Amino acid sequence: MTAPATPSVEVVLYHLTDREAAVVAAYHEASRRMAGTPGLLGNQLMNQVGRSDSYVVISHWDSWESFEKWERGAGHKDQTAPLREFRDTGREHPFEIYKVLASY
Repeated sequence: MTAPATPSVEVVLYHLTDREAAVVAAYHEASRRMAGTPGLLGNQLMNQVGRSDSYVVISHWDSWESFEKWERGAGHKDQTAPLREFRDTGREHPFEIYKVLASY
C-alpha cells in the first residue's frame, strides 16, 4: 500500500458557541478570505459529537514554512477575523499546531 500525500502541518483551532449558524457562516467567510493562500491545502469545520457547542477548524498546510510565512503576514489577522469571536478562550491554548510525522 502506498501512503497518500499528506500535508506537513495541521493547525487545530478550538471554538465554543451555541450559535451554530453564526459559526458556520464565519467559517465560510474566513475560508473565502483565505482562498488562494500559498501553501494552504484546505480546511475543515467540525462539531464535536455529543457536544453541540464545541467546534474545531483544522487547516492543512503543505509545509511549516508556508504556514509560518502566512502567520507572520499582514493579512493573517484579517483573514481569520470572522471566527475570532467564537474562539474557545476557556482552554489553556485556543489553538494547537502539529507537524505530521507519518500517515497512511
